[in-house]
Amino acid sequence: MKKRIYIVFLLCLCMSVIGWYGYEKNYSAETSALLAPIVSAKGAILIDAADGSVIYEKNADQKLYPASTTKIMTALIALEVMEEIDADFESTIVVPKEAAGIEGSSLYLKAGEKVSVEELLYGMMLQSGNDAATAIAICMGGNVENFVKLMNEKADELGCRNTHFVNSSGLYDENHYTTARDLAIIACEAMKNTDFRKVVAAPDWAGEDSGRKITNKNKTIHQYDGATGIKIGYTRASGRTLVASAKRGNKELIAVMLSAPDWFKDGYALMDYGFMREESKK
Repeated sequence: MKKRIYIVFLLCLCMSVIGWYGYEKNYSAETSALLAPIVSAKGAILIDAADGSVIYEKNADQKLYPASTTKIMTALIALEVMEEIDADFESTIVVPKEAAGIEGSSLYLKAGEKVSVEELLYGMMLQSGNDAATAIAICMGGNVENFVKLMNEKADELGCRNTHFVNSSGLYDENHYTTARDLAIIACEAMKNTDFRKVVAAPDWAGEDSGRKITNKNKTIHQYDGATGIKIGYTRASGRTLVASAKRGNKELIAVMLSAPDWFKDGYALMDYGFMREESKK
């Protein structure tokens, strides 16, 4: 009798193990792919670009520093000013002396040099030229202070209550800050502009007159399937920052990573997660 009970117990145990193994196998194949990734960023968010709905967030309202992802707002304001004054990409400006020699990433503009707005926009968004961002601010705002005022007004208009700009380039300043959520809102708004989308999606650009050749520093454009933009940033104090976007089918996602040691890895993991979630709905 005891032997028979023991055999039944072993059979039940085997069935349980087989059942658990089957569950684990099924879990790994179908469910683990939908688990949110662990990212290195201090603050991060993934949104649907169509309606701004949040798919993933981590400390999305923590005050952090945008570095050169600031230039997303700079480009947005520049394009809005251009529309108001009926300027286009072929319009030229004279580089103000205040813009020449700005620290950090640079196009190496020279004071008095005539440059097209197109070259400044591509130089600012692809090569992250701080001098280009400063030249745009001065020429389209009258001075940097007035242009930054427009940036802050736009942030307020978009409902970005935890964002404050003090320059157009993203150079570190304690009072120049944002959050992952606010930056996603700004990026989402900017991507509605067709000229902005054209610039940030370009893998490279070459100026016929100046001879400048510019390669997009945002590796997302070169590496990620369906990439549509948009901007990287880095300063020692701010850390690595990335706003990345991609579109597959009818779904476009925007991922924001602030203070992210593994910035591109974070971005790709978040967007993979978002697209897999979308596929799981089909």
